[in-house]
Amino acid sequence: MHLTRKAIGERIKDIDVVIEMLDARLPGSSANPMLAQLIQGKPALKILSKQDLADPVQTAAWLAHYNALPGVSALGLDTGMASPAKALVEACRQLAPQRGGMVKPLRVLICGIPNVGKSTLINTLKGKRATKTGDEAGVTKQELRVTLADDVYLYDTPGVLWPRIIVAQSGFNLAASGAMGVNAFDDEVVALELLNYLMAHYPEALTARYKVQDLTRHTDASLLEAIARQRGAIQSGGRVNTLKAAEILIHDFRSAALGRLTLETPAEYAAWLAAGQKADAERAARQASRKKTKPGGAN
Repeated sequence: MHLTRKAIGERIKDIDVVIEMLDARLPGSSANPMLAQLIQGKPALKILSKQDLADPVQTAAWLAHYNALPGVSALGLDTGMASPAKALVEACRQLAPQRGGMVKPLRVLICGIPNVGKSTLINTLKGKRATKTGDEAGVTKQELRVTLADDVYLYDTPGVLWPRIIVAQSGFNLAASGAMGVNAFDDEVVALELLNYLMAHYPEALTARYKVQDLTRHTDASLLEAIARQRGAIQSGGRVNTLKAAEILIHDFRSAALGRLTLETPAEYAAWLAAGQKADAERAARQASRKKTKPGGAN
């Protein structure tokens, strides 16, 4: 993480436009706050990747949200699209109209958290396997330059998460999406949080997939048990295997077997962020207070 931050900080000096790839299912949670500190007011293009897995109504809302910000453009892409290069180049040219031509080539930096689809997109842009791709987080390890046009250069960077996630719901959403390594979270805890959101926003998706009727009678925990029974996740003695059910639910979300779902709206994320920032400020104040009252502290 430190090396990636240093590399981005050094490269950003010569960059005209910064592309940040976001997961269309969780755009706010997949935006790296560390990047906002590094880009230093550079024009930004937000790409909502995996939009074919996300709720199209919410994707439109997020695109409108980002396009309303100064110096920012946003577009949705499926990483499997045959020719996304033209859309990317045109969007970047509009953000940096003063650049272009062989004398002043347009230099673009692309960033994104692990497993957001960045490597797959770059392979599509190149028309061949320019970078290694995979299902696990953190495949890209070093910077790579891709020529999008004769006068447009795209610089790739390794995907990285920030050191401390202050928005609790973002942590759960990132885990559900596959942005975190498998050892970084508890499947059952993430599944319960995922169920809690889906029961409120997409109950019909749960009913259709798991044939569980009248969700109002269920808590997230009892629904996870019902999913275990429906999918035959039963241990010896007739006990339900809630861990297996959690794995099934998370897989079904990631593969869109549950349908096209989005785990946050712009308004929801703004409220979560405000609460997280308040709690973080209070935590910092408590730490500062404890330091002052320690022997030898400035009290």
